[in-house]
Amino acid sequence: MAANVPPPGAPRPGSNYLVPPPNYNPNSQRTPDSLADNMQNLNLNRQPSLPNSAPRPAVPFGQPPPFHSSAPSPGIPAASPPFSRPGPPPGALARPVVPPSGPQQTTLPPPGAPLRPIGPPVGQPSPFASRPPPGSFPSSMGNYAAPVSGPIPSGPPQSSNLLSGSLAPPPPQGSQPVPASLPLVTGAFPPARAPSGLMSNGPPTFGSRALPGGPRFPPAANAPPPPMGPPLQTTTSALAGPRAPSMATPPGPPMQTASPYLVPPQGTLPPPGPPFGSPTWSMQPGQVAPPPQVPGAAQPPRMFGMPPPPNQSMTTIQSAIGQTGAPVTGSSKIDPTQIPRPMPNSSVILHETRQNNQANAPPPATSDYIVRDNGNCSPRYMRCTVNQIPCTADLLSTSGMPLALLVQPLALPHPSEEPIQVVDFGESGPVRCSRCKGYINPFMKFIDQGRRFICNFCGFADETPRDYHCNLGPDGRRRDADERPELCRGTVEFVATREYMVRDPMPAVFFFLIDVSMNAIQTGATAAACSAISQVISDLPEGPQTIVGVATFDSTIHFYNLKRALQQPLMLIVPDVDDVYTPLQTDVLVPLPECRQHLELLLDSIPTMFQTSKTTDSAFGAAVKAAFLAMKSTGGKLMVFQSVLPSAGIGALSAREAEGRANVSAGEKEAHKLLQPVDKTFKTMAIEFAEYQVCVDIFITTQTYADITSISVIPRTTGGQVYYYYPFSVVSDPAKLYNDLRWNVTRPQGFEAVMRVRCSQGIQVQEYHGNFCKRIPTDVDLPGIDCDKSVMVTLKHDDKLQDGSECAFQCALLYTTIDGQRRIRVTTLSLPCTNLLSYLFRSADLDTQFTCFLKQAAHEIPINPLPRVKEQVTNLCINSLLSYRKFCATPSSSGQLILPEALKLLPLYTLALLKSTGLRTDVRIDDRSFWINYVSSLSTTLAIPLVYPRMIAIHDLNTKEGDDSLIPPFVPLSSEHVSDSGIYLLENGEDCLIYIGSSVDQVILKQLFGVSSVQEVPTQYVLQQHDNPLSKKLNDVMNEIRRQRCSYLRLRLCKKGDPSGMLFFSYMVEDQNQAGPSYVDFLVHVHRQIQIKMSS
Repeated sequence: MAANVPPPGAPRPGSNYLVPPPNYNPNSQRTPDSLADNMQNLNLNRQPSLPNSAPRPAVPFGQPPPFHSSAPSPGIPAASPPFSRPGPPPGALARPVVPPSGPQQTTLPPPGAPLRPIGPPVGQPSPFASRPPPGSFPSSMGNYAAPVSGPIPSGPPQSSNLLSGSLAPPPPQGSQPVPASLPLVTGAFPPARAPSGLMSNGPPTFGSRALPGGPRFPPAANAPPPPMGPPLQTTTSALAGPRAPSMATPPGPPMQTASPYLVPPQGTLPPPGPPFGSPTWSMQPGQVAPPPQVPGAAQPPRMFGMPPPPNQSMTTIQSAIGQTGAPVTGSSKIDPTQIPRPMPNSSVILHETRQNNQANAPPPATSDYIVRDNGNCSPRYMRCTVNQIPCTADLLSTSGMPLALLVQPLALPHPSEEPIQVVDFGESGPVRCSRCKGYINPFMKFIDQGRRFICNFCGFADETPRDYHCNLGPDGRRRDADERPELCRGTVEFVATREYMVRDPMPAVFFFLIDVSMNAIQTGATAAACSAISQVISDLPEGPQTIVGVATFDSTIHFYNLKRALQQPLMLIVPDVDDVYTPLQTDVLVPLPECRQHLELLLDSIPTMFQTSKTTDSAFGAAVKAAFLAMKSTGGKLMVFQSVLPSAGIGALSAREAEGRANVSAGEKEAHKLLQPVDKTFKTMAIEFAEYQVCVDIFITTQTYADITSISVIPRTTGGQVYYYYPFSVVSDPAKLYNDLRWNVTRPQGFEAVMRVRCSQGIQVQEYHGNFCKRIPTDVDLPGIDCDKSVMVTLKHDDKLQDGSECAFQCALLYTTIDGQRRIRVTTLSLPCTNLLSYLFRSADLDTQFTCFLKQAAHEIPINPLPRVKEQVTNLCINSLLSYRKFCATPSSSGQLILPEALKLLPLYTLALLKSTGLRTDVRIDDRSFWINYVSSLSTTLAIPLVYPRMIAIHDLNTKEGDDSLIPPFVPLSSEHVSDSGIYLLENGEDCLIYIGSSVDQVILKQLFGVSSVQEVPTQYVLQQHDNPLSKKLNDVMNEIRRQRCSYLRLRLCKKGDPSGMLFFSYMVEDQNQAGPSYVDFLVHVHRQIQIKMSS
């Protein structure tokens, strides 16, 4: 009697995979009051002085709980569409070796990285364990570049029109458009299957209303099929606030910790509480759940370049441009209300990374989603610019799209997601391929009754270790696959053995270096730094493994002996700033429990100790070098508070006089050279710092030019970060300084890290971009790595891939946790390969692609003149849209601009990038340099808001009673939508502007700001809560934005008619201004360029 044998990768009978996370509450809405209430009554005219008593977050990586399937939460239906555990991808073992069909091409600059090595011979030890000792590596450094974004549509064949009228199907072949306003015609592919029938080349597409990302949780058990008519109108939202991070510990339920955004008001202690509100996850704008998939007729594969079926997923914009680029007769008016714009939604998406042994396209990076790891990693940890990999370099080059990964290995998970499991293999260490050293993962195929396994990266067949052997079930999978996290999860963490260590794991070392020059004292920057450090001390890890030190500097360097035996701290002065040294090294760095009282006493007295100082010079370079010498034996975090241009000792800089203070005009051909470091002094120092695992963060509290270009080399090389407060205000900036410092020391992070990305045969890593030091070609060294840092990894073909197979990527991060444990976080992603250009566009990830463009632009700005960089950015957009129009779009009139559905917002974001701080011509050198540094390690979640901020109307918050979302709907970034009688809040993840119109109702002014006229509104402002509902709602909105952005966001009030108002309107990227054309004109320009290239 034949037994029912499930297909490969299907769930085992009786396995409980369908239950929701145990702590998920689908109907929860975070109450604004759960955030720190003291943020609503800030009054920072005096320095906050009381230490912060809030509990510090739990160690991010503790011991794992037993690995099991969670039971359903009470009241939550557990009947969701079945999904399967991953098995080896079809065709993965039958990849033929075929030479490329053409020259290797890519849209990203090829920095000339060597070809991916085949790997060490059998038995070679781990590359992590055989790293060169300190002092033996070349000084080649990693640099930074850019990522991108967008989802794979999936669903039944549908079409809809975003016009306010009736449905408008795509025009038939040969039809002529009516030259009037823009019809946006969207549609979707029917589901497609590969010829083999084993798997499709990608998930079917959604209709234009739905966003991809897996079924909404929890679906009803007897949900009816979705209607086959047109779906509701929508576009991908790129402006929804990113999900608020959680300090949940990976092994175990989410932990509650103190908020990283608390600012103690005068005379009060910050209350303890969860970091981002209650552990439940509030609905956020920008997401909508996809409808259940409806089976559709299989579509035969089409040849490359063949037009798609009439239901092609695209957006058609009718333009007033003729074939030759000249305006056609008739109306040339384009209706701005009908062009593609982000349309956020407040629903939460449940994203299952794989279903039916196929990869699911990730939801938009800016949406609010919960991930169920079914074999592929969460898109929070790794995203690809396309979710189907082109089989050849020619296909990739034809598409005009980049091939790259955005890796954020320590990204914060959603509180409702399962914690990352920690796996301990004992002394033997994790199972790895003996040839390429890839780590065991769900896509390695076991054969010969489990006695051997085939690597999904290099194809080598390895012997299964005796103590790891397990028989195979009838489906060809190991019988214990669902009980072993490394065989059924895309992200796991292995306990590292001694083989992975060149020394004992380092302790948690925090060294604070404070500028006490005359300028820093007089502006209040020194007092603000000391106050912030004093409050943050209570948030540092407890125990003897936490070591701290403090030093100050002006034209000399002052260390402090913090030994408990002394009655008070003892100052030790180093006068030689050209050949520095560290006195009494063992007394400068002291365990925190032994010096807490002395430390608090010292921080209280530093501002008064130097209040009469007349020293204007700053020995920044010498002070950083001296602090490094004190930390050299241990490594650790060095936090520098700098207020003026370094002018004495090692690395002294000149103001570059007029160049530093003047704006860079388009006519200055050599202006970009001001964005290059003066010399290699700081670079040489930084490489030495990285060698000894010292990570440097710099807090620049200045009111003048500080040459961030030269200074920032140190944090960028050591895995650190630049914080910039310009012009520093003693009224509003101490609050942000404290919150930034507190989040810096309490967020999930690791020390002395090494990272490598491996790819399947046919693809290799081209270059890494981010904040790190690169000593050998295959690895990047990260003295510090945290949950906010991302690394872009550009890829290229070195062979053809097989259509229907899957291509795997794996990121391995070896690091030391904050409590001194050595771990290996392994993140694996397996995506299908395709030979069809239309599938490639359908699987494009707009968020990731645009992040690549952004980072690439930031990389080019210091090298090339701004006009050339702008041209390159524009061409990146035009080339991919040209390829789609030429090879994929339904034949139509030349008067239409046709955009792929997944990339229809690309022109808008490209225009926003052209008008951003990095590419505008009226920006200070330091502002542009900080922008470049900020972008270099920026996550995908924050990339789009940086250039296309979100704007909301706050004068009518009281009218939004029925909204589920705390944050009201977004307003398009156009002055047409800004009323003189309104008040608007605009935020980009780093700064927040509140614009007050000239005709605002006096009652609203009194309720929100406590003033009766616009003229009374101060320029420097700290948000306070007044006793009325409107003021409370504004504070709630502000707290929610800070929670989402994981940043305190500096607040500035703007009024019409003064420079602050001009600053606000410079963010109206859809308007025509000196930075560039209007959105409508830019679409016309893009269309004209496509027509010219089509006809040439």
